[in-house]
Amino acid sequence: MGIRLSFELSDRDLGYFRQALKHSRDAVRDAEEAEIIEAIRDVLDQIRNNEPLPDFVAGRLPQLELLIDMLTDAEWQLPADERDSLLATFVYFGDPEDILPDDVPVIGYLDDVIVIELVMLELEHVRDAYEEFCRFRDDFDRQHGKDIDAAIRRDRLDRRRRQLHQRMRRRTARDRKSRLLQETSA
Repeated sequence: MGIRLSFELSDRDLGYFRQALKHSRDAVRDAEEAEIIEAIRDVLDQIRNNEPLPDFVAGRLPQLELLIDMLTDAEWQLPADERDSLLATFVYFGDPEDILPDDVPVIGYLDDVIVIELVMLELEHVRDAYEEFCRFRDDFDRQHGKDIDAAIRRDRLDRRRRQLHQRMRRRTARDRKSRLLQETSA
């Protein structure tokens, strides 16, 4: 029988993780994007080969794969700020000597999971928009097949992507403004 542990991270605790991510963002400035992506894929392969994985880690792997897909999907064209955020997350996750060294049995990936959760919350509207874009693209391709003119397909996808990018920016800005108001009133 499993045991459920719950804990709350204070703003100070979250600040510690955000500071670690900031250091990763600084490291991203000097790294090649393709190298970071290749490295995170290698790390994911290594993690999968370290069976049995703690469930709290295994449950986050699909989230990491979604983040990689968002970053590498040429038709999605993830904006620069979000790209930097994801690359920093990957640099942090790929660092075996981060806050909690990854080779510590069972809990070595706990800090990585917390960082992933922070980024998933931070990029909630980006993820939603990307998932909607993928559904739109899949539906479009299913409806029109391979016979449609490539320029028409590209135009329709570009138009939908721009709409979704605008929506995710509006929603993200609204959430940041709301958080700032909550922080200043607390």
